[in-house]
Amino acid sequence: MSERLPYHWQTHYNVNDLTYSSLFQNIIVVIISASIWIMLRNQRRSHSVSSLSQLRGPQSRSWVKGNSSQIFDLQNGWEFHEMLAAEYGPTAQITGFLGRKQLYTFDPKAMHHILVKDGALFQPHRIESGPLLFGKGLLSTIGEQHRKQRKMLNPVFSIAHMRSMSELLRNALTERVQNGAREIDLLGWMARTALELIGQSGFGYSFDNMVDDVPRHEYSIVIKDLAPALARLAFARFYLLPLALKILPTYALTFIMNITPWKSLHDVRDMVNYMHELSVEVYEEKKCAFEEGDEAVVKQIGKGKDLLSIMMKENRKADSEDKLEEAEIIAQSGLSRILHLLTLHPEIQDKMRDELIAARREHQGSQLSYDELVGLPYLDAVCRETLRLYAPVSSLLRKSTEDAIVPLSRPVRDANGNEVTEIFLPKATTVMISIMNANRDPKLWGPDVLEWKPERWLSPLPEAIMNSKMPGVYSHLMTFNGGSRSCIGFKFSQLEMKVVIAMLVENFKFSTPQNKEIFWQMSGIASPVVVGGSNSGHPQLPLIVELAKGD
Repeated sequence: MSERLPYHWQTHYNVNDLTYSSLFQNIIVVIISASIWIMLRNQRRSHSVSSLSQLRGPQSRSWVKGNSSQIFDLQNGWEFHEMLAAEYGPTAQITGFLGRKQLYTFDPKAMHHILVKDGALFQPHRIESGPLLFGKGLLSTIGEQHRKQRKMLNPVFSIAHMRSMSELLRNALTERVQNGAREIDLLGWMARTALELIGQSGFGYSFDNMVDDVPRHEYSIVIKDLAPALARLAFARFYLLPLALKILPTYALTFIMNITPWKSLHDVRDMVNYMHELSVEVYEEKKCAFEEGDEAVVKQIGKGKDLLSIMMKENRKADSEDKLEEAEIIAQSGLSRILHLLTLHPEIQDKMRDELIAARREHQGSQLSYDELVGLPYLDAVCRETLRLYAPVSSLLRKSTEDAIVPLSRPVRDANGNEVTEIFLPKATTVMISIMNANRDPKLWGPDVLEWKPERWLSPLPEAIMNSKMPGVYSHLMTFNGGSRSCIGFKFSQLEMKVVIAMLVENFKFSTPQNKEIFWQMSGIASPVVVGGSNSGHPQLPLIVELAKGD
């Protein structure tokens, strides 16, 4: 069937109604007009469309690594990203592996184009190496397979176990501080709580009894150390591994990995192997319960309503072309950051506690419902401001699957001083989206953007951010990503933060221990460490915990 012409090309002239002279004049006018339009368009594009090499950016430190060692630096990475925004604006070029030019941006229009409008043309970097590390899960698939998994998981995130988990945490901390204030590693307890929440509501599996000082289940320790360990392998993961996967079989990669004298690599290998073995064990237990019948499923921790049970149930019902492979299953939170900030700002901690006590008093001391809890304005403001200024994940990596032109909402100047409003990206170009700088843009949020200021959420936000068309799924922020690959559990995560933080602040008082400096490393997920000391570099958040005085 012939292709239908656009509507404005379908005008039919009746030559009998026109003189040949007027028809000829019309044709000449159309040709001249089209020529002028093409000439003007090409002239405009010559000034506005730029290649990456024409953009300004920092000097490469290494021909092999480029700027990668600066971008992924655990200690100094924050300052380097701040410098990029201050020196080059919302869009710049950085240098990657073997001198390859990469796009660095936090421009709202560019992010919308990359993540939403043409999201299918920009796949996550982890797609290449993710399946090798974590299997064919939600984070490592694209296209129809990703849509299929997301559709199954969307309705699963619930709050059924959240209240009971927070009560277990309260009991554990109360037992430890009932005789007076005590230093406790809150990062460990927050990780244990988050893991147990996702374990029970997600997989119908308990990782922790929330009683012992040190978790008995090895997984609790592994998951806490995984992000910092992966951060130490950032360059190898994002640049060397994808290249190796294209030219070497898996068995050869495994052999090379095992003989390479690199402790960080072997640590991650052991963690991934352990996680895989445990996943198989949990899956097989659930599979046996299904084979025994519904009664056996209901007797398990999740009572058949957990994420894994629902996925397996849907997988059994699905048509053959819609079935998920058995290996396709998935896997923490800003809780620790909020607690640390509250110790640095005790007046805000007191204000939160007063709000919670007042709300309880209004309800005659009864437990607040979820709607009442999420409706508390100051608690909500503290959570939003923390997720704005201190997003757990500081950046996203994408790679173009074909040539693309990315438009900008805020033009930048290239190395020659020309204004650039569009950037041409060749196929296989790496794009780094800065979540950190998108959430800290003074042009959008105002001059106090670097202040942790929960009060900013208690009044209307600046018009600039409201009109920015930021593509993030949450509150004009990029914290939970945007588009089809946005964080599937972001509502669950917000509710978890509010339920747990509300319980902690109402019942306990937190302060910073003397002679201990806490620093947040720029790992894949920002993690706190104690500067100096025997455990320097190991994730931990030691805080002084004591019972809050009653009103």
